[in-house]
Amino acid sequence: MAEEVLAFRNVTLGYDRHPAVHHLSGVVARGELIAVCGPNGAGKSTLLKGVMGLLSPLSGSIARPDDGRRIAYLPQAAEVDRSFPINVYDIVALGLWRRTGLLGGVSRADRERIAAAISAVGLDGFERRTIGTLSGGQMQRALFARLLMQDAEIILLDEPFTALDAATVRDLIALVERWHGEGRTVLAVLHDLELVRAHFPRTLLLARSPVEWGETRAVLTPSNLIKARHMCEAWDESAHACEAERAA
Repeated sequence: MAEEVLAFRNVTLGYDRHPAVHHLSGVVARGELIAVCGPNGAGKSTLLKGVMGLLSPLSGSIARPDDGRRIAYLPQAAEVDRSFPINVYDIVALGLWRRTGLLGGVSRADRERIAAAISAVGLDGFERRTIGTLSGGQMQRALFARLLMQDAEIILLDEPFTALDAATVRDLIALVERWHGEGRTVLAVLHDLELVRAHFPRTLLLARSPVEWGETRAVLTPSNLIKARHMCEAWDESAHACEAERAA
């Protein structure tokens, strides 16, 4: 049996005691490639923030590795400050910070790794370009190169392919499949269901509450997708937190 790297135990996550992810239970095994799907407002990004420890559960728990260096997280593009005056080389090098510290030196071997990561995402020649001059696809390639530098065992991706050109999506999907082939665990929030069906063997379908979690072809059925949409449409934002939260 594969080793569990994440476990959700009746977990509820939310803001101001109103749940955004409601009573989720399940486990993620080492090396799984999982898509997290659902309508807008389904709690997908909230779930990743809970895994990262950026949100504490309202109830239940999330079991994850004690060593935070084992998890890498790519937030949505809108959360990245493109005005910050940093170039491609330096933003990729930031992937080393958990090992070297923000003021730590970069060795010759590290410089070789940075160059290899930049090349792996197709940004050779862009090293001195500031991130504010990059296209959306080029910026996402740089952020994937930073993930390569982190060398994490668990990788969380929040809408990594939104509004990207087809060539960039193809190249970055190849990196995701490379991580999967290396035995790393990947959870990716995605909206493109055809992309999910083509590349992600397992899917968690969320609509605030879990709809289904399992093999992608069994999860992304018309009936489940309709159920997920109706569950989100029926959600009452003004409702009180559930009994489990009030008792916590």
